[in-house]
Amino acid sequence: MKLAVLVSGSGTNLAALISARDRKQLGPAEIAVVVSNRPGVQALERARAANIPALTIDHRKFTDRQSFEDSLLEALATHQVMGDGGVILAGFMRILTARFVKVFPNRIINTHPALCPAFPGIDAPAQAIAHGAQVTGCTVHFVDSGVDTGPIIFQAALDIAPNDTAKSLHQRIQVLEHQLLPRAAKLLAQGRLHVEQRRVRIVPPRTTDR
Repeated sequence: MKLAVLVSGSGTNLAALISARDRKQLGPAEIAVVVSNRPGVQALERARAANIPALTIDHRKFTDRQSFEDSLLEALATHQVMGDGGVILAGFMRILTARFVKVFPNRIINTHPALCPAFPGIDAPAQAIAHGAQVTGCTVHFVDSGVDTGPIIFQAALDIAPNDTAKSLHQRIQVLEHQLLPRAAKLLAQGRLHVEQRRVRIVPPRTTDR
């Protein structure tokens, strides 16, 4: 399966995917292209250093979401991600419309630094601290038309320390994300993630997947 990885910033989750690829732990998944909606971000440098095509589609140059997503879909088609490919959101700070999501039904994966459905949207670690939560974590989930509301693939929890700041907490959550996202990408490429109602079932591997 060819994957497009969408980014907006430093690309630490992208780095985790590249590392898994280099260790041959992504199975049949191939990172075909990395696309950023912001120019000059570190994630693009990471992709190019790993010999992965990297390009910028600056959302600020478009008058509406549809035209931005049309350009994004065109780029994904150029890199042969359309059809039966998948999309990984690795720190991508744009909400995709239902129209885009329908092009990749249950083939868009996102990570969120909270235990969904808690603390959706931006600054989830800061939300958790402000709420006085004692436990938080990360969620890897399929993307639907809502904000961090799609079917959950993996979750991992950690305790919030009394001296945690939003930054330190986010950094600790990212360690979990870097472990779970490559696993989810591999299972997606193997066709082993089945959505039943809102539950994601991981089916046993085929002989060729072992």
